[in-house]
Amino acid sequence: MRVLGVDPGLTRCGVGVVEGVAGRPLTMIGVGVVRTPADADLGHRLVAIEQGIEQWLDEHRPEYVAVERVFSQHNVRTVMGTAQASAVALLCASRRGIPVALHTPSEVKAAVTGSGRADKAQVGAMVTRLLRLSAPPRPADAADALALAICHIWRAPAQNRLQQAVALHATRAPKGRTA
Repeated sequence: MRVLGVDPGLTRCGVGVVEGVAGRPLTMIGVGVVRTPADADLGHRLVAIEQGIEQWLDEHRPEYVAVERVFSQHNVRTVMGTAQASAVALLCASRRGIPVALHTPSEVKAAVTGSGRADKAQVGAMVTRLLRLSAPPRPADAADALALAICHIWRAPAQNRLQQAVALHATRAPKGRTA
């Protein structure tokens, strides 16, 4: 499975591609950051993010895209920018018919470090170890994108089985009853 992880942000949008399957060693295919100038017009920044993500999709041909689920923060301006960048990633993948999964920050941290409260340094250290890298990817947005991809590779099989079971249950349920 090849997954493009996207850590959305307007100034720095982390991107990372990981390949592998759960239970086996994973391989980093690429990692980077799509940057936009903080003083640029919002529309131009979103176009630049779109172009950057499209370039990653063209170059790496992922089977899935994993995007950090936007959660409420105290700084509404920050969360709005994150949500806008997230929407661009969703749009780019969906336009190509690539399935998109959303993972919360705590879900990603728990998957990669074992703790949903891990800090950025712990996530970077575990990404480095899991992908057998010589140093943590910089900036942290790049490491976070790789962590998203790893999380999806490890969690997708269980999520797929759960979705299949729910779908099977729904088709077998008597008419008029959904549970």
